[in-house]
Amino acid sequence: MVLPFKHEPFTDFNDETNRKEFEAALELVESELGKDYPLVINGEKVFTDDKLTSINPGNKEQVVGHVSQATKAHVDRAMESALEAFKTWRKMPAAARADVLFKAAAIVRRRKHEFSAWLVYDAGKPWSQADGDTAEGIDFLEYYGRQMLDIAGGKRLENRPNEHNAYFYQAMGPGVVIPPWNFAFAIVCGTAVAPIVAGNPVLLKPSEHTPVIAYKLVEVLEEAGLPKGVLNFIPGDPLEIGDYLVDHKDTHFVNFTGSRATGVRIMERAAKVQPGQKHLKRVVAEMGGKDTIIVDSDADLDLAADAIVNSAFGFSGQKCSACSRAIIHKDVYDEVLEKAIALTKELTIGDPAMENVYMAAVSNQKQFDKIRDYIEVGKNEGELVYGGETDDSKGYYVHPTIFKDVDPNARIMQEEIFGPVVAFAKAEDFDELLEIANNTEYGLTGAVISNNREHLEQARYDFHVGNLYFNRGCTAAIVGYQPFGGFKMSGTDSKAGGPDYLNHFLEAKVVSETY
Repeated sequence: MVLPFKHEPFTDFNDETNRKEFEAALELVESELGKDYPLVINGEKVFTDDKLTSINPGNKEQVVGHVSQATKAHVDRAMESALEAFKTWRKMPAAARADVLFKAAAIVRRRKHEFSAWLVYDAGKPWSQADGDTAEGIDFLEYYGRQMLDIAGGKRLENRPNEHNAYFYQAMGPGVVIPPWNFAFAIVCGTAVAPIVAGNPVLLKPSEHTPVIAYKLVEVLEEAGLPKGVLNFIPGDPLEIGDYLVDHKDTHFVNFTGSRATGVRIMERAAKVQPGQKHLKRVVAEMGGKDTIIVDSDADLDLAADAIVNSAFGFSGQKCSACSRAIIHKDVYDEVLEKAIALTKELTIGDPAMENVYMAAVSNQKQFDKIRDYIEVGKNEGELVYGGETDDSKGYYVHPTIFKDVDPNARIMQEEIFGPVVAFAKAEDFDELLEIANNTEYGLTGAVISNNREHLEQARYDFHVGNLYFNRGCTAAIVGYQPFGGFKMSGTDSKAGGPDYLNHFLEAKVVSETY
């Protein structure tokens, strides 16, 4: 009997025992830095001469690992193995496929601090953010396993005399998974195991910035009993193999999380039927956000400031759900801004491999340069009231940055920065608060801080985002609690971690038999 889903609890690092255990995990991982990691194709470890080199974002001199890069020829081999594995994996009982996920969850849970420590080095995550990332990966394994068990029985149909009708779901075929670097375990795990537990083999191309922790997931699934060929690990240069994976005639679906530009490109390319292709490709895309917290005139202002600061600066704002816009009612604007600045001044910044800090370096040089450029843009679009400092001498450090009095149509109010930058703007009334909140091309997350029930109900239907929160921040969705996905240019509203997610990777079939 499978117990009901229960969210994996977060670690309390105020507890001395937990701190010491995590420090021990950091030491363990540090002792393993710099190793070489292979491709995995049909269960075979394949080392190549060309490597991706992962470095610690907080200490650029520290190499986390060297990971082999796949070529188009490797993609073809991986797809061949996936097609062969599909013949048997799709017919494996749902309970057996789910058991692989449950065992993998148990393995990760036993080594939870170790996986989080890898995230500290590979992705530059502070302790609490790394712990949350690992917990979410465990949640995906547990939740999707249970969802597959629920789906396996199909749905009830009506029957006529002497006729029986059956409605059930079947796997689609091999697909491609392209996850991002910011949730380098959780999203890699969730986007890969969902189609796998549904019966589909996967070609996994992790981000070139965080390939080591992705390989650790592959090891866990192998240990959990996943048959060879069901998960093929093919990291590589997006310019070399990205389009090739999407275009491949045997790719049945693409599960992507990343930028708007790349997501749109995938949608366009996947729509084209290639020579020899006998199906239409399905694309699941989560493409980012420009997320707003609204503060009403009738609100808990301490709660508002806390929600803005933690949603804007948690993991240095490198979340598609991060608050980068704070739209405040004119009557409380100055007070909320003042409280937010005071809270931001208390945030600690450093290398999480060395100490438990709130903020660390941003992920890589490209992100650092992009964020720094947006800070310069912001200086011409509003008033810099806190932060703005950047330093990439040792690691990619960007201090939390707050701009005030920004026009709602300014670039830093419209374009996704993906860094620790938040812009404040004021509005005359609640209608204008909503109008500004909805004026971007994105529609992922948002929050309303208000004690006015009428305004909350207005926002419930008129704030056009996929994940809307009342009287809390706009980040930290939990699997099974807040299924995640957005509207507009934020993607296909996939609702990851929810009851409908596995259906993206299944085909519904009806069989009618007359007696």
